[in-house]
Amino acid sequence: MTSHREPTVVGVPNFNAMEDAAALRAAMKGFGTDEQAIIDILTSRSNAQRQAISQAFTHEYGRDLIDDLKSELGGHFEDVIVALMLPPEEYLCKELNKCMDGLGTDESVLIEILCTRTKKEIADIVQAYERLYNRPLAEHMCSETSGDFRRLLTLIVTRAPQGARDEEAGVDAARAAESAQQLYDAGEAKWGTDEEVFNKILAHESFAQLKLIFEEYKNIAGRTIEQAIKAEVDGELKDAYSAIVECVQSAPAWFARRLRAAMQGLGTDDTTLIRVLVSRAEVDLAAIKREYEALYDKTLESEIRGETSGDYKRALVALLGPA
Repeated sequence: MTSHREPTVVGVPNFNAMEDAAALRAAMKGFGTDEQAIIDILTSRSNAQRQAISQAFTHEYGRDLIDDLKSELGGHFEDVIVALMLPPEEYLCKELNKCMDGLGTDESVLIEILCTRTKKEIADIVQAYERLYNRPLAEHMCSETSGDFRRLLTLIVTRAPQGARDEEAGVDAARAAESAQQLYDAGEAKWGTDEEVFNKILAHESFAQLKLIFEEYKNIAGRTIEQAIKAEVDGELKDAYSAIVECVQSAPAWFARRLRAAMQGLGTDDTTLIRVLVSRAEVDLAAIKREYEALYDKTLESEIRGETSGDYKRALVALLGPA
């Protein structure tokens, strides 16, 4: 996962929070709501700019912008706009909490959020989670997951502050060869798989270091780490390992596949569609669009237009930026 960013939303130059706050107030005041004005403003501002608008709005009108938006909007359109208004880590915390709350846990959301992020992003999420819900994320997750899958996720979130996924540290070729040998010994070289070794390496090393480890692995094993994982592991643990491995190769391609799955089959998984577009818009959504087209021979925009409608569709398409 390179630090090379390809956002579709970068904010606007000559930004004026007060002017935007006034325009949003005008769009919601009186009879009817000007949804297009809301879309135009909020999908083109960066998250930092949206936070500034929110503060200016409260300062000027003594009102909460998110509350006002919620009272004026509805359905999935409201979900997109509220998602855009939350600080990124708070939004992801809400999504994590939602996927663990109530009956059953949606493991695919845990994987999407926790297995694809850098150490710094995870540390921000862990901090925000405790602040918002008054309990550690690791503790909540432990009560909702089990086995090696639980151990992997726990390693990812508890090691984040102490150096798991240290993206800033350089890569170490000698250590990569050692780790690759450990993975080989823990998997293919023996009967049954030692998940503990896999967990430790996959949760702990930076994406750049993992890339080296996986190259070394191929030299030792004569097949890719993906092939080994598919053959040795199953269930959500396999999905989690695969997400880490695929994000090491290309996070945008992993997210393109995630979007495809959200739009295939009966009905659309709107929550995932919204979450991926909103959370990647300032990171690599331009690259995700490119990967999507390369993988499926269709543009992401045309697929989204086919699955959504109205203001909801217009907001998502606006986040995609120019074709």
